[in-house]
Amino acid sequence: MKESVCLVSLGCPKNLVDSEVILGLLSKEGYLLTTDPFGADILIINTCSFIEEATKEAIETIIHFSRFKKEGRCRLLIVSGCFPQRYGKVLEKELPEVDYFVGTGDFQNLPEILKKKPKKKSYLSKPIFLYNEKTPRILSTPPFIAYLKIAEGCSNACTFCTVPHIRGHYRSRKLRSVINEAQRLAGQGVQELILIAQDTTAYGRDLRDGTGLEKLLKSLIKVEGLRWIRILYSYPKMDHFNDGLLELMAQENKICPYLDLPIQHIDDEILRRMGRKSKSAEIRCLLQKIRSVIPEISLRSSFIMGFPGEKETQFKALLDFVKEIQFDHLGAFKYSSEEGTPASRLPHPIPGPLKEERLKILMEIQGKISLKKNQSLVGQRKLVLVEGAQDEGGVLHGRLQRQAPEIDGSVLLNGKARPGDWVEARMIQALPHDLIARIEKVLP
Repeated sequence: MKESVCLVSLGCPKNLVDSEVILGLLSKEGYLLTTDPFGADILIINTCSFIEEATKEAIETIIHFSRFKKEGRCRLLIVSGCFPQRYGKVLEKELPEVDYFVGTGDFQNLPEILKKKPKKKSYLSKPIFLYNEKTPRILSTPPFIAYLKIAEGCSNACTFCTVPHIRGHYRSRKLRSVINEAQRLAGQGVQELILIAQDTTAYGRDLRDGTGLEKLLKSLIKVEGLRWIRILYSYPKMDHFNDGLLELMAQENKICPYLDLPIQHIDDEILRRMGRKSKSAEIRCLLQKIRSVIPEISLRSSFIMGFPGEKETQFKALLDFVKEIQFDHLGAFKYSSEEGTPASRLPHPIPGPLKEERLKILMEIQGKISLKKNQSLVGQRKLVLVEGAQDEGGVLHGRLQRQAPEIDGSVLLNGKARPGDWVEARMIQALPHDLIARIEKVLP
């Protein structure tokens, strides 16, 4: 009888792609996939450990699922991904209920580990693996949406970040590999392709063969079946955004007029201590350039609250910047001192309550901006991708081009349609994060 596997994926879409690869590799070897942890023979938790909150979530999830070794059928509990890669063999003593720890450099070897069942518990090789179009992968997203990882790792060396240690140096996939996978995904029914990497705009630079994001996009827009191509996680540096790239985004309907630019702060001294490669003046010039070339662009950013030594005047400068730029979407998180990072050794840490207060103030300001942005859309007729029913009440929800999955709110729809449908809908009411709309036409 074939063994069954249940996998729980934590963290960001980049981690989700790894989880989908794990599922593909195990399915190819004959394992049965299930979403029922109680009835699974093997439980895999693919973890994130980017910041303290992610590490806590990983530990809590491991402890929760370990009970199925007594209450369910589980005979093997495996923890994979960033958490074991970051903390190493010490976890063997801290979490004895786990049978195998498999890091970011070894998750592709899970079928072999399960087959041989070695006595060794930790597999923590240097991360060099880079999946390609031939690597089995089973999508866990709705069938009309897929994330496409175009590169792995990071070489930016921000002082607060653990990613280079966990994921290795930046390494791009070959252009042909990415295109082939995009074609395969489109053939499976994917209509929205979301490009991800630690830094999407750095794509191809390490290959030194003329490959870059602009060249990749020119190939992707030719893939039949794709209707939206979205770009996430773009480093806000001027030389990453040449005129050709921005003009292509402005001209091509398939490319969503949307950019996610994690700016982190706007004060030059804090940016320097963060190890960021852009100064305030360059960031402002870049945003101005993007909006001048693509007037309809939707901009998302993220910021760190309470970086060590952040003065009240520096925090106020950040608030003024957010009011000035009027981001369409914004995320923020409290600074977390991560063991082993240069920033963890900086003096003058900000007290937790003050970080919380600053985060609240920033998000209240952004909430008003987001509401104003949404109100400007009321009365307009927009293309919406229907994703499904939001709850048991059957309220449909979907997204505009200006909204990425999970993070940017939704369009709540009145009318009839099916998941995966494209509809024209009239925006009738604005909320701080969501919009309410009436379906006027279901498109072919």
